[in-house]
Amino acid sequence: MDDDCISQVAILVFVLLLSAYFSATEAAFQRFNKSRMRNLAANNKKAELVLKLEDDYDNLMSTIIILRSILNVTAASLFILIFSKLFIKNGLLISTLAAILTVMIAGELIPKGLANMVPEKAAIICAPPMRLFMKICWPVNLLLANVKKVVYKVFKAEEQPSLYEDELRTMLDEVENEGVLDKDESDLIRSAIEFNETVAEDIYTPRIDIVGIEENESLDSIKEKFILSGYSRLPVFSGDMDNIIGVLHEKDFYQALTRKEKDIKKYITKTIFITPNKKISELLKELQLSKAHMAIVIDEYGGTEGLVTMEDIIEELVGEIWDEHDEVIEWFKKIGDDKYLISCNADIDDMLDLFGIELDEDLDITTVNGFVTMLFEGIPEEGGKIAYKDLDITVTKAEAKRVIEIQVERIKAGESLRSVGIK
Repeated sequence: MDDDCISQVAILVFVLLLSAYFSATEAAFQRFNKSRMRNLAANNKKAELVLKLEDDYDNLMSTIIILRSILNVTAASLFILIFSKLFIKNGLLISTLAAILTVMIAGELIPKGLANMVPEKAAIICAPPMRLFMKICWPVNLLLANVKKVVYKVFKAEEQPSLYEDELRTMLDEVENEGVLDKDESDLIRSAIEFNETVAEDIYTPRIDIVGIEENESLDSIKEKFILSGYSRLPVFSGDMDNIIGVLHEKDFYQALTRKEKDIKKYITKTIFITPNKKISELLKELQLSKAHMAIVIDEYGGTEGLVTMEDIIEELVGEIWDEHDEVIEWFKKIGDDKYLISCNADIDDMLDLFGIELDEDLDITTVNGFVTMLFEGIPEEGGKIAYKDLDITVTKAEAKRVIEIQVERIKAGESLRSVGIK
């Protein structure tokens, strides 16, 4: 082997090492955990550099692809040059096979495999040289970025989010299964993900359940309503519930009683009015800014549809909040195998999830009461029975305007039931 051949082999080794470096860098930046890297960045300047390079991800990947492509082509050319001298007869064939195997194993598989094992450490090691390479390639990256914009405009393509909510939920399930998070922690994160999608009509107290005060109501009657309801704030209306004028706080009411005042109007505080499709994430901010704890939900005609409290919103994140005066509501009470007593104020999705079934169509229904009245096509009497898919539904409690409670049991194979009672 002459001196030229030795120098060519040395250059080839250097080119393969550089190619391996870029492969490892690519794998590390694709795999490292951002949260861990942010924690490391508090005391590590190289970790901070990793996050800065990651913020310019497109230019980072473009630099890696450009330089690695040049290096791989150079390596293939050197293989052909070296092996054509060593193997005169089959030099081209041998050099091609050697180039493919060497570049694939030494330049791709091994460095990527090692980087995937310790992505954070690999990214920290690879980051400083990568900053220099990105500066060298910035003119080419700028050109490619403009070409990309033109192509996107021509084909009217839109950049998609790097992570969808469904993917985030899947990742959360995997993290929970691995034991990194317990169920309570993962449930809280799921609630936070879904929080921005929830609207007022999903959580409000419907008009029929609102306990309100007429502005000229007697003090004894108001006192009784505070005691019986257990609420610390009650909406005040003038004439009827469609004309709510504000909110009376229990503390202010008892101060008025202590001072033997007969008129409570000066203690009524203003409330805010919202539409049913108001997102609760926005409502929470609005309540905080207005220093209010209650919002009245109005329908398209300006009538009262329901009300939402600060507690209702917080419960969407942390679950039900009970105090010593609350009556604990058991939405789903198991009374047998696949047999439950269900409150009709419960969410219909929760009931269907309990039995592992889905609606045949997308219906604008949120409560079990709405679902039952839809099935019966009216308000059923107590004792009314109907079947839905493999569920046997019996009305156990009902009023003139709504269903209070139902019994639901999964129908066994071969059984059928049809008996419907309508008021």
